[in-house]
Amino acid sequence: METLIIERSGRGIVTVTLNRPAKKNAINERMWDELLAAFREIDERTDDRCLVLTGAGDAFCSGADLGGETERAVHQLHRMHHFNNVALALHHLSKPTLAKINGIAVGAGLNLALGCDLAVASDRARFSEIFVKRGLSIDLGGSWLLPRLIGMHKAKELALLGEIFDAREAERVGLVNRVVAHDELDASATEWAERLASGPPLALAMTKRLLTNSLSCGLAEALEAEALAQTVNIASDDTAEAIRAFFQKRSPSFKGR
Repeated sequence: METLIIERSGRGIVTVTLNRPAKKNAINERMWDELLAAFREIDERTDDRCLVLTGAGDAFCSGADLGGETERAVHQLHRMHHFNNVALALHHLSKPTLAKINGIAVGAGLNLALGCDLAVASDRARFSEIFVKRGLSIDLGGSWLLPRLIGMHKAKELALLGEIFDAREAERVGLVNRVVAHDELDASATEWAERLASGPPLALAMTKRLLTNSLSCGLAEALEAEALAQTVNIASDDTAEAIRAFFQKRSPSFKGR
């Protein structure tokens, strides 16, 4: 990888670091390719149990690298479809995903973070749906993510004004789960990642999908999906292990089967 650092721990945590610090980790063509490959590989590897996404240096991601050029519409549409595949690969990843936001996260960089299941941010982080200030409309799933996370009126405020706001405001409106002191960010993200990685993979994957799908289905459909998921869980080795561990007063060891 030229633009990413991928590190794996023996605990099932895989950390993907956007690694263009001189450009505030702006996403160029190579990084788009490598993100897509990384997300797809993580989804396929059974020993990868949790993804942590972060940025090198003092930024999370300053958005797409515009490169000072505009493209012909037909070429740009092709590129956007490629970017969309990255957003979809992250969205469909069956493992829990955690954004560790260490600095500025704007534009596509912010929406990449919002595409993760959970987000913990440094108190130094800054955020913006900055597209409108660059003569652009919102992308990388922001039009879908923002209203679901913070409601339509607040989503329109962020997208139409494009203002920069701080980590506490991001926490207040619900864009991030937790804000911590900058020097506590690594420890806080690791603690959550370890808890996610040690959880039951099947149950976590199905819970994640149930919650994501809940906004596009009725109660009857949600209940039926829950019933099917629970049927799979009850028949799994992991549920049997959880019950044994409960009676033996120990922590369970889940294998994902």
